[in-house]
Amino acid sequence: MSFFIPSAMAQSDAAPAPGGDPIVTMLMFGGLFIFMYLFIIRPQRKRQKEHQQLTESVAKGDEVVMNSGLLGKVVQVDENYLVLDCGNGQELKFQKVALHAVLPKGTIKQI
Repeated sequence: MSFFIPSAMAQSDAAPAPGGDPIVTMLMFGGLFIFMYLFIIRPQRKRQKEHQQLTESVAKGDEVVMNSGLLGKVVQVDENYLVLDCGNGQELKFQKVALHAVLPKGTIKQI
């Protein structure tokens, strides 16, 4: 009799295999994949597509908010960059991917 290792229990011949049924295992993996696709992958792709459309549609004269919270008016649009007029004649250059939202016209004047 060992103190750390318990005695083995007797097994009958009718006991199920230790791995379980492979069909149930495959159904569980399939269900997990469907869950991840519906609740993680699909919404993320939708957000990426919306953000890509937003960055492609920004034009000169639009009032925008950047991810940092900076408000500005678009002065110049390049393939990968935006130049914003932030007030008092200061112009800052940002990457397009840092764009958060396009604001309605006149928003900066109201603030």
